[in-house]
Formats: sequence, structure tokens, C-alpha cells
Amino acid sequence: MFWVLSFVAVAGKWYLIGFATNAEWFVTRKANMKMGIAMLTPTDEGDLEMAYSSLRPDGSCWRMNHLAQKKDIPGKFSFHSERWETENDMRVADVKYDEYALIHTIKTKADSTTLLNKLYDLSQDVLDKFTEFSLEQGILPENIAILPKNGKTVKNTLINTKYECIQA
Repeated sequence: MFWVLSFVAVAGKWYLIGFATNAEWFVTRKANMKMGIAMLTPTDEGDLEMAYSSLRPDGSCWRMNHLAQKKDIPGKFSFHSERWETENDMRVADVKYDEYALIHTIKTKADSTTLLNKLYDLSQDVLDKFTEFSLEQGILPENIAILPKNGKTVKNTLINTKYECIQA
């Protein structure tokens, strides 16, 4: 079951706290990953602008932007990533707008398919739900990560319709 997305409620800043995938890039990098920020902005057409930012271990800023286009099924979106050369099928797996969102994405590149779950909350009940959902999707327990805080302040500033990561 996937949820209908309330654009008014989902708009704004979300902290990317949990990440789960069996993808090789994640397995090799997860030890250095830190909590990030996602700015979600609904468009007039019903699509969803997504701007991600996080500090890298060296202090530089990592950024990624996508426009997720709505599909006929409520709560379902798709987008193409030029950076990773993937087609992405994104769904809102679970959401309680004042607390958390669990986003499930199926990434396809050539003949390879990868599952990716993202969590935006930190309560134990939601962490347990995130872990259970990820395991049900076939993600290995060691590839379910709760990301630590950066230890530095990250501010998002709107510049040319993209969000930039700035150390305070």
C-alpha cells in the first residue's frame, strides 16, 4: 500500500536520517555517510522538486536535484537521474506529515535494479518500521543505516532555484 501525497504537508525541509539499499555504491560508502537535508517543493503541475544536500567528510558540500513527475497512481512519481544514469520509480511508502516520511525508490540502470529506502524521522517506533519495511524489500540487515548527524550546521539557501549547502 502506498500513500497519497499531500503537497501542502510535505513541502519544506526534511532531515534524511535513514538509508537502506544493497547497492554496491552504498555498501562501500555508508561508513562515511552523514545525515542530510531534503528540500521538497511541490510544483503547480503536481510534480515534486527534490533538492538534497549533505556535508562530505572533507567538509565540502554534496548536492543533488531532481524533478519527480507524478504518475496516475497517487503517491507514485518517476524521475531520471543524469548523474547516475538511472530511471527511478519513487513511492511514498508511509507518511505522517508532522513526524516522518518513508520513501521507497526502485532504481533501474541498464539491466540492473536497485531498491532504496529513505527515512525522514528519528523516533524508535519509526526506526523499527523503517527497518522492518527494508527487510521486507530484501535489503540485508547490514545495509540498513541510521545516519549520524554531521556535527556541523548545514543551512539551505535558495539560489537560482537550487539549494546550496553552506557551513555556518
